[in-house]
Amino acid sequence: MVELSTPAKWALRLVAVAYVFFLVGWPVINLAQRTFADGWTAFVQTFQDPDVTHALLVTVEVSLWAVAINTVFGVGMALLLVRYEFPGKRLLSALIDLPMSVSPVVIGLALLLVYNGRDGWFGPWLESRGITVIFSSPGMVMATCFVALPLVVREVVPVLEEVGDDQEQAARSLGGNAVQVLRRITLPSIKWAVVYGVVLSLARSLGEFGALKIVSGNLTGRTQTAPLVVEQKYTNFSPDEAYALSFVLVLISVLCIVVVSALRPKESSE
Repeated sequence: MVELSTPAKWALRLVAVAYVFFLVGWPVINLAQRTFADGWTAFVQTFQDPDVTHALLVTVEVSLWAVAINTVFGVGMALLLVRYEFPGKRLLSALIDLPMSVSPVVIGLALLLVYNGRDGWFGPWLESRGITVIFSSPGMVMATCFVALPLVVREVVPVLEEVGDDQEQAARSLGGNAVQVLRRITLPSIKWAVVYGVVLSLARSLGEFGALKIVSGNLTGRTQTAPLVVEQKYTNFSPDEAYALSFVLVLISVLCIVVVSALRPKESSE
């Protein structure tokens, strides 16, 4: 390992901080300045708009459903990848990472082709039974689950590999069934990884735009989410409202990261 001199270390730190500041910090600060340039009036008026409040409620509802589903299946798939050997394991691992390499717009289009009620693969069959997926909540939840899928899995897998399965095997040898081992041994050992994945998944879900614009139909007062309202307000020459709503979404994401940062040291101190 090459040992760097003190000036070189400081130079690298300065470059790293400057890079993060100009890429993330400066745009966020500029957004906050634009949001409150005229005081709190525009900010308060934005959230008195029923379309904005409805979009926020839809965003929260879809995100919570997606996070709950991804948490259950994410932990299950992590256990499957780490604890078991089966044909197609590498393929499953690759498919889990697929949302990280594919544009969300492509994901939304793929869901549209499969579940569209008119000419989708399963859409006509589902709609004949009164189930509407596209341009409705189920499709929005599916799209959000897809884009946030890897976040829980990839946080839990390394922790499961690190803790091993010795305690789980000992518990089984003492007569513990699968549910007892999962509840008393496995889940406590991965709890902070699950929390971290859940928080990241929530932040990702709240900000999803591309896939939801395709599958939701962007119907004002019905299926429109907060990021879609931001685009609508900005393109309709209402930048103050777009800034205010964007600031709230950024603030929620920052709070999610702060929560994770606050939780992680507690695990190391236990």
